[in-house]
Amino acid sequence: MSNDNNKDPWCAPDKLYHLLFCFSLTILFSSLATRTRHPFLRRHSIRIGSIISMLAGAAKEAADHLGFFQSSGASAKDAVADLIGVLVAYILLSVFGLLVGPEKESIQARGISMV
Repeated sequence: MSNDNNKDPWCAPDKLYHLLFCFSLTILFSSLATRTRHPFLRRHSIRIGSIISMLAGAAKEAADHLGFFQSSGASAKDAVADLIGVLVAYILLSVFGLLVGPEKESIQARGISMV
């Protein structure tokens, strides 16, 4: 079991890359979803960003497993790092949305009612 830990340690730079990649994708896709004209996408933008980011992480792990990249293969620890990155982004976006969200929605509602 210690041999497995030597091949794929928790504190490897690779885990930080996974965390930062999924964190960034969640922020990016959530931001894009908030800028669409579709209310459903705006309302669920954080969830949409999180789902797309997790799908990207899963696709990367599947590609690692199939040998498309020069890596040590698929790793459950990489998937956990992906999940942590998404969760951190989800929490930050949710807190930020609570702080500035109501003002933005009321401005949009006023803009719609004036037309």
